[in-house]
Amino acid sequence: MRAAVRIADTEGLDALSMRRVAAELGTGAMSLYRYVLGKDALVELMVEAVFGEERRPDPVPGDWRAGLEAAARREWRMYSRHPWALTVMATPRPPIGPNVLADVEWAMRAVDGLGLDPMTAHRVAMTVSAQVQGAALLLVSEREAERRTGVTTGQWRASKTPMLREILDSGRFPMLSELHAGRGDTIDVDIDEWFEFGLRRLLDGLAVLMEDRRPRP
Repeated sequence: MRAAVRIADTEGLDALSMRRVAAELGTGAMSLYRYVLGKDALVELMVEAVFGEERRPDPVPGDWRAGLEAAARREWRMYSRHPWALTVMATPRPPIGPNVLADVEWAMRAVDGLGLDPMTAHRVAMTVSAQVQGAALLLVSEREAERRTGVTTGQWRASKTPMLREILDSGRFPMLSELHAGRGDTIDVDIDEWFEFGLRRLLDGLAVLMEDRRPRP
């Protein structure tokens, strides 16, 4: 399993095959089929493995907000280590195994006892996960583009500076012009900060839901 995860981490899922894993292990591909039915089954086992890498604190830490933050950051770290996992999980038909379900259950437990019915608690957990996956898409796409082209995001943005300057100098985009004014030709891309900002704002919004469900005296 570690060999398969290592291949996917460094080269992406497209590079993964039963034959490639077998070569990595120094054995024949047919011997792997005694244990795994095929690539799809292998990927599901890999997802289970990476979802089980970090221990889940028990009980869920802090109040509901701290618990959901912990669940979000746990998932964010997993996609940061294993970008390929996002492709497998960001779908209505993700792998369903004990470790994947344990993450959903853990996030739901963060809002347990707050007056939410099970469906609403599940939707809260899925909304937080969707926020993580949306930000992780930027992270994964950036790494894949750099791996494929050998060009960093900073280098790419620098190459677009002349065109960007010409467009902004037209006066058609005053807010973007103000954003760039005094910051040089480009603005640094900090995907981690985008993730943190989005997570904070999402939790601020969920706080309204929690307040609405709080029992009145």
